[in-house]
Amino acid sequence: MYNIHLKNILPDVFSGTENISSQVWQNDITFKKGETYLIKAESGLGKSSLCSYIYGYRADFSGDILFDEIGVKGIKNKEWDNIRTKHLSLLFQELRLFPELTALENIRLKNNLTRYKTDSDIDSMFGQLGVGDKKNQLIGKMSWGQQQRVAIIRSLCQPFDFLFLDEPVSHLDDNNARIITELVRAEVNAQGAGLIVTSIGKDLPMDYTQTLSL
Repeated sequence: MYNIHLKNILPDVFSGTENISSQVWQNDITFKKGETYLIKAESGLGKSSLCSYIYGYRADFSGDILFDEIGVKGIKNKEWDNIRTKHLSLLFQELRLFPELTALENIRLKNNLTRYKTDSDIDSMFGQLGVGDKKNQLIGKMSWGQQQRVAIIRSLCQPFDFLFLDEPVSHLDDNNARIITELVRAEVNAQGAGLIVTSIGKDLPMDYTQTLSL
């Protein structure tokens, strides 16, 4: 997948709203593989909805989303499974980790499907993000910031053409945000992938190809 093209999309909940001021909604936007994008907005303007539309979890929008100019609305469930395993990776804002499993078990759920990272790779990422001593702790007993780091590791345990990070450092201090940026940048560069980050004010500290207001 080389590009994601948004053509005049708008969440159904905003239908009929006048004077929408957005560089994304009701516009023609193309995200290109190998480039980085920051999407900034206040809460409630649809950042997570946008990610869910592109990831194929929701379809309550008008307009078109196209992968290499093929419309997503015609993609079947089995095709979506392949896309989410090999082409798109998403860090959900709400993380969607399993609280009854340990941090490492949550990672292995993804990595056992993709076989993308070695045990050594995973150990290294845990160490880099300062949660190496939390691998065998239940997610439900970890802080939100610790859970956020585990979810970021999970998002990197697969091949992807585009990585979506929905508010990835909302509960992290500046030093951890910097470390995550280095890890994410290295993985994105290694895969030649595109990166799309959403933010309500606290961003991954990097130079972006383009910054858009939602």
